Amino acid sequence: MIRVSNAPRHAVWLSEPSSAAIEMASLAGYDTVVLDVEHGTFDLGALDWVLPLIRARKMDAIVKVLGPERGPIQQALDLGASAVAIPHVESAAHAAEVTAFAKFPPLGLRSFAGGRTSHYRGFTDAWVTEQDSTTRCFPMIEDASAFDEIEEIVALPTVDGVFIGPSDLSLLRGRGAYSISDADLDDLRTIARAARAAGKPWILPAWSDAEKRLAVQEGADTIIGVMQYGAMLNGFTAALETMRAIENEEGKA
Repeated sequence: MIRVSNAPRHAVWLSEPSSAAIEMASLAGYDTVVLDVEHGTFDLGALDWVLPLIRARKMDAIVKVLGPERGPIQQALDLGASAVAIPHVESAAHAAEVTAFAKFPPLGLRSFAGGRTSHYRGFTDAWVTEQDSTTRCFPMIEDASAFDEIEEIVALPTVDGVFIGPSDLSLLRGRGAYSISDADLDDLRTIARAARAAGKPWILPAWSDAEKRLAVQEGADTIIGVMQYGAMLNGFTAALETMRAIENEEGKA
């Protein structure tokens, strides 16, 4: 998707394939969908129909791939992902190795597939340049060692930006469960500012008001504001709480 302003993208997070969820996200005004392959129930068959549906709704599709390996990265891009988020990147050297799989030679090591992205035809040098510039690669900053080398990571030519993983980062930085503490928020700011200094975008899952405010203040490119399961649970809970409140009121009448 081509940006028309400096305003952030707004994303929903899906853990399982659902055409209805994608259509509702589009109707609600979201412009980006994150597909959690690493912890969700997506397989290649699901990605094969989910990604074209997202693109048909004029939304971006960020695939959080299964792991920092060539296969999952290339498969997501070959099936039409707008971007890949690569989990468990451990260092700048590791980032250089795995993000290369998202870019074609001479920039990287991505292999040509000849499928959906090339309209089932051959390819040209212009197509390679277009793919490398428009399909984005975001290593996830969720390991303590990656946090320590954030400036080197964002400087890599195969890195288009970074995707923050706050929960794992808190655990691996020795703070225990992520609690949106001052130290947690300081880490998010450090990553955001390193990305901005390098002129590259950053992405944040922001479930709380404090995270959303930080994302806006620090100029996040994409703010993931709601999770599929969380939205369902909140909806179910709110409806039941309302019903019980009415029952209690009527019982007192």
